[in-house]
Amino acid sequence: MKQLIIKFNGAWILSHQNDEQLPIECLKNKLKDFSNCEIQDSALTKLSVIFNEEETNAEELESKIKSVLAEMYPQEISDDIVSFEFDDSYDDILLNFDDSDDDISLVLDDIAENKSDDDDTDGDEEDSNEDFKRMERIRNRMIARIRNEDYEIVSDDRDSDTILSEIDDLVAADSFKQLAREIIKIAPEIKEDCRSEIFINRSYLFSIGEGCGLSTYLRLFAELLTSLEIQDLKTASIVEERLNYKEDMATFDNVLKTLSDDDEDYLKIVCIDISEWLNKTDSSVFKMFLRQLEKATAKNIFVFRIPFVEKDVLEKIKYSLCDLLYIKTVAFPPLDRKDIKSYAEKQFDGYKIKVCDKAWDIFQDRISEEKKDGKFYGLKTIQKVVKEISYKKLLNNVEDGKNCNKITLNQMRLYCNIEASVLSAEAQLNQLIGNEAVKEKIHEIIAQIELSLKEESIDSPCIHMRFIGNPGTGKTTVARIIGKMLKEKGVLRVGNFYEYSGRDLCGQYVGETAPKTASICRDAYGSVLFIDEAYSLFRDESDGRDYGREALETLIAEMENHRNDLVVIMAGYTDDMDKLLKGNTGLASRMPYTIEFPNFDRAQLYEIFASMVKKRFKYDELLLETAKSYFTSLPEEVIKAKEFANARFVRNLFERTWAKAALRCELNKEIEVILIKDDFEAAIRDKEFAFNHSKKTKIGF
Repeated sequence: MKQLIIKFNGAWILSHQNDEQLPIECLKNKLKDFSNCEIQDSALTKLSVIFNEEETNAEELESKIKSVLAEMYPQEISDDIVSFEFDDSYDDILLNFDDSDDDISLVLDDIAENKSDDDDTDGDEEDSNEDFKRMERIRNRMIARIRNEDYEIVSDDRDSDTILSEIDDLVAADSFKQLAREIIKIAPEIKEDCRSEIFINRSYLFSIGEGCGLSTYLRLFAELLTSLEIQDLKTASIVEERLNYKEDMATFDNVLKTLSDDDEDYLKIVCIDISEWLNKTDSSVFKMFLRQLEKATAKNIFVFRIPFVEKDVLEKIKYSLCDLLYIKTVAFPPLDRKDIKSYAEKQFDGYKIKVCDKAWDIFQDRISEEKKDGKFYGLKTIQKVVKEISYKKLLNNVEDGKNCNKITLNQMRLYCNIEASVLSAEAQLNQLIGNEAVKEKIHEIIAQIELSLKEESIDSPCIHMRFIGNPGTGKTTVARIIGKMLKEKGVLRVGNFYEYSGRDLCGQYVGETAPKTASICRDAYGSVLFIDEAYSLFRDESDGRDYGREALETLIAEMENHRNDLVVIMAGYTDDMDKLLKGNTGLASRMPYTIEFPNFDRAQLYEIFASMVKKRFKYDELLLETAKSYFTSLPEEVIKAKEFANARFVRNLFERTWAKAALRCELNKEIEVILIKDDFEAAIRDKEFAFNHSKKTKIGF
């Protein structure tokens, strides 16, 4: 056996998009008349044919196909339009395949046994061809496995009630649960009157975020369909493919290859991620792709996946797909705090671990930490955090010689690496070094809020704020304290702190930004939402692909609608924040308070460093003397530079110092780490801290 691969130029294929049949389909129909060759798979721009070289010469086959193409498309066919490749390795696949793969081996044994039985009888050509086709389907699956493109096979003997019970146990996913009930309700009507085609031909548009359980929903969907036996099938296969955006017909080849295995024993559910095509679904290339899918709806159920987007965008995508397919939309909103807790509880229960009520706020803080980098993967991230905490709990039990399955508040703080503060917000504020003007401004704001709470005749003030200043001047620290202070005063019901950068509010695709921003705000209800580098949300109006303005508009609406249950603090450089406010006139009026954070002077920088040392380590006095001399001699151009990180610079230097000390103690086999002058001097020799190196005298002339 040998394989011939016929490849067509994508632009040429596209030029025939309005033909009654695409070139690939026309050629496939012609090849049916060729003896001793079988079509293996096809795509929009490629066709694979298997033939027996002993009966059909390769060169003759290529020549015959060229003649057929020239007859169908006179004056068009050339080497630039079509090319041919022969693959001699096709026969080797069976030999090199892992025989330990039980399901494939059993099928091969079955075919061999049937073939042996056939040899004892006269048989006929039709049976032989059927065996050939079955073998080709097996070969296709083998190739798919070798290429890591295998299907997930679902075969479940459970009844629909059992599967529905599992679906009902899912967190949130109300629209999916409604879909399941709808299918169960209509199944008897479809089966009884042989109307399964009506159901099978329907495709789906799932609007769901990354890591939010798509594979689980697909599995349950497949299990439900097989349990209902709508097509008298007890097995379904699930295929997940992602379409990268590229205006090239070859982009769709992998998906169309999946459809080429027309095994009637399987109901195939093909999930296609079209996120990168969100605003390109009306293009001629994509419409041609949909035409190919439409032809395969009799044997395949298509599920299109996009991120969770606004309802109007979802409807727009549905409308575009509905040109050729019958579409049902299913939306999966992001999990809120209640959903997160419910899902995490089930995960902990699976490990026979309980979490005390007071510890859940700490768990939610840990989840908010996971969200900060903009790479939160929903259920998968929650699973990861639960497993990590559960492991630490079990290790804690072993070390303490206990068998306790309940996680306490203090244990959750320890496992999540979130320190408890016994000091009041007022005490924390007073402990801050410098920033006297900042403290005075905060006291003024709190006094106004307290007065409004006492006097019913006074409207509650809008308490969203702007923090302006250079990096490391204490903006984040003060924002945390304000949240705690407002909680203590009864203004905020939760008092947690959520920190994001401006661009974290923006989605990657059209329509994704508003739901993402709204979800971030929803997490922060009753707390402080701190947005660093907020000016990054404002871009020039000519940048049509930027989603910062959309994020701002959603954020402003949330600030207005939840002004009594949400404090938004935007932070950034003075000039950049001014540009942000000028670019959106509605923003300034909703942020009446501005707190300016000045740079720390040299003495304050030293004081911050000394406080870090005294709080964490033992040290010798020479260390502090050397540090004081270093900070006192920092050049003016360094501490006045816009990019100078102030307290952040100090913290980095402190961490570098004890890192040097830790290495020294390890090399000298010292048990206790004590910071000394040499550690500090080693740290300031690193280039990011080396501002005071004296010039060395050059030797020579």
